[in-house]
Amino acid sequence: MRNDEMSARVRVSTWVRQHLRAVGIGVTVSALALLGIAAILGWAILNGQRLSGEADATPTVQSTPSSQPTPSSQPTPSSRPTPSSEASESSGPSATPHASPSASPTPDQYPADAWTATGNMIAARHGHTATLLPEGTVLVPGGSGFSTGQLASAEWYDPDSGSWTVTGSMAQARLFHTATLLPDGTVLVVGSYTGSGALATAERYDSGSGAWTATGSMAEARYGHTATLLPDGTVLVAGGFGSTGQLASAERYDPSSGAWTAAGSMAEARYGHTATLLPDGRVLVVGGFGSTGQLASAERYDPSSGSWTTTGNMAEAHGYHTATLLPDGTVLVAGGSNGQAVPIMLASAEQYDPSSGAWTATGSMAEARDGHTATLLPDGTVLVAGGFGSTGQLASAERYDPSSGSWTATGDMVTPRERYTATMLRDGTVLMAGSTGSLAASAELYDPGSGS
Repeated sequence: MRNDEMSARVRVSTWVRQHLRAVGIGVTVSALALLGIAAILGWAILNGQRLSGEADATPTVQSTPSSQPTPSSQPTPSSRPTPSSEASESSGPSATPHASPSASPTPDQYPADAWTATGNMIAARHGHTATLLPEGTVLVPGGSGFSTGQLASAEWYDPDSGSWTVTGSMAQARLFHTATLLPDGTVLVVGSYTGSGALATAERYDSGSGAWTATGSMAEARYGHTATLLPDGTVLVAGGFGSTGQLASAERYDPSSGAWTAAGSMAEARYGHTATLLPDGRVLVVGGFGSTGQLASAERYDPSSGSWTTTGNMAEAHGYHTATLLPDGTVLVAGGSNGQAVPIMLASAEQYDPSSGAWTATGSMAEARDGHTATLLPDGTVLVAGGFGSTGQLASAERYDPSSGSWTATGDMVTPRERYTATMLRDGTVLMAGSTGSLAASAELYDPGSGS
């Protein structure tokens, strides 16, 4: 949560090159339509699963590029091939709060002891979400378990004890959904991949009571979308995959009324994309998968006018990439994948300047990857970890220094991970939780201080 989320590329022989990895779904891929599968691959990659032994209870369906999949043939998260078979892809929806940077030089090599295992989750899961709550704990709901299918269960992590506690379950199982912390401290969870389609429903979690309450449903069911908290407290949901295929539509949720309002349509339908709130209050939407494959295009949403405007294209198409707002107001896009029938993982990175609307190439990562996470650290560097690469799931991690435009290796994670979540905790450490496979319940912490 490849879906991951639908990430649309069905890989030949298991995915039919579908980037929808890790949904723990038993994938039965027919070499029917590699291109269409490529489209499906997008979001499923994030939520897809690898055929290397993981089998979720959701069937994988493919569609041809010549026609949008009908509700009965929507892309499903499928499994990634093992390193010896097809390449794969992924990406996951995991929002990490930005830390205020404090200038600090980046060492040539960060120590390997920066990673430490912490308590395992109660349920194995991937394609879930993770939200830092006001009290400092982390809420993890939904996702797909190792051979258990989509989950409605939720749990929270206590940094002080390093342990997980079960909390109330959602009314509906969800995978490749989004979760947004609202100004009142509740968490809004929206959409989902059901195994046969998408959900339009939404729920809110109250950490005080540990209970979920149904709220208004979106006008259009979707998964593999993005959700962005706007300055006025409303939430913008854009794109994703629905009953008609890739979506260009957008909606805004008002927490005070619990209602949704149409928010215009993007210039291009997409899923497996990213959405970043810019310093001026606008939202930058980048890349993803469209009806013809991965996209290099980008557009901005203006909350004051409710309109979308195209902006400069990236030099390279990216799907299942990450996008991080840097301290200087530019946006770093790193990794992901492109290619049609044969997904190609990317090591390249680009920076977007909102003032000019232009992209500039910056240093490439040491290792190509998709389905990874990117976290802005307190010193202003960006931690990129895990994902899926040419050798399979990755444990490697690297840090990007905006001042030099270069990447530096940091220690490997304890466990290779893809389609997991990364959450910055109050003490500056980063919590990594979940993945595909038999270690999907594991979690670990990264200490940036160990590398500075």
